[in-house]
Amino acid sequence: MNVLFPGQVIGILGSGQLGRMLAYEARRLGYGVRVYSPERNTPTGAVSDVETVGDWDDRERVEAFASGCDVITYEFENVPTETADLCAKHCPVHPGPHVLQVAQDRLREKQAAARLGCSVADFRSVESSADLEAAIRDLGAGVLKTARSGYDGKGQQSVEPSDDPSRVWQRTGGVRCVYERRVPFDAEVSVVVARSALGRTVTYPVIRNVHRNRVLDVSVCPAGLGPKVEEAARRTAVGMAEGLDVVGVVCVEMFVVGEEVLMNEVAPRPHNSGHWSLDAADVSQFEMQLRAVCGLPLVEPQLRAPCAMANLLGEIWLESGPNGPRWDAVLSRPRTRLHLYGKTDPRPLRKMGHVTVWAEDTAEAERQVLDARTSLLGSP
Repeated sequence: MNVLFPGQVIGILGSGQLGRMLAYEARRLGYGVRVYSPERNTPTGAVSDVETVGDWDDRERVEAFASGCDVITYEFENVPTETADLCAKHCPVHPGPHVLQVAQDRLREKQAAARLGCSVADFRSVESSADLEAAIRDLGAGVLKTARSGYDGKGQQSVEPSDDPSRVWQRTGGVRCVYERRVPFDAEVSVVVARSALGRTVTYPVIRNVHRNRVLDVSVCPAGLGPKVEEAARRTAVGMAEGLDVVGVVCVEMFVVGEEVLMNEVAPRPHNSGHWSLDAADVSQFEMQLRAVCGLPLVEPQLRAPCAMANLLGEIWLESGPNGPRWDAVLSRPRTRLHLYGKTDPRPLRKMGHVTVWAEDTAEAERQVLDARTSLLGSP
């Protein structure tokens, strides 16, 4: 792999907040940045040199974009693989389109994990109400997930053995699904892994995650779940990155059940749960993504202090009154960082920003980050 040095151009497919944070790091290191997506005036586009707006299947625009880049990466995994393949004719694309094919499909994710020797919750492929009825009979209570186009809890239904399979199936719209046995997990964790073209991997500390309404609410690092569990989580994440031949950054989300770790989902990009690394690690997950896709050295990231990250969803804007959130209430706090994504349309469950706090221990960091978020709703 050729090494790409500052002055060359990073192309980003997708234009949300992950691309924005990647673009910040790329510009800090002296790279040019181009972004492609179907939307205009986007979080990433606002901080890029060139924002190309076009449909994913607009071959002429895609090729014109790719021809101006030295390497291309993603900020979300639902880029059509055909688009990634077309870009790859003009410059390297990392991770490769083959990784997208797996990450875009929950059934393929489970099958890949099982093939690579990673533990997963029992699952069944479901393509009809009869399939669902058989899956419920075999596995009991579970979660029915659409195989594609699901994130932040979208396309998921909790299912009880007493539910009518035909009605549950009808609510899916008849699309292909995966049915997973409900897991009585003790914790949800994630591990961010960076992998180079030469096969070197480095991992961030294990992150403990708390979800609310199926959307990530708070992440705490280090997870504090004990060496055996955390080593199993790291081993699973590295196994997925190596098995899928990822070049770049990948985040693997997992369930912890006792001392067992079950692979849940793979994101071939930086991840919401790794945002703390911008403030509490010596190398952020976004800089590490750049290093990996540009062929630069990967270094083991070091945690500067125990930390916690809390998402800021659209509800905060909608509930904070005519003057908006109290940004001063957060900005006046020590060891606290506010990140806003430049989005102008707050909606329920929409990620608009996040707050990071570092402290002497994770319990105090978590307490302070929740308090900081609550302070945004205070009276002026």
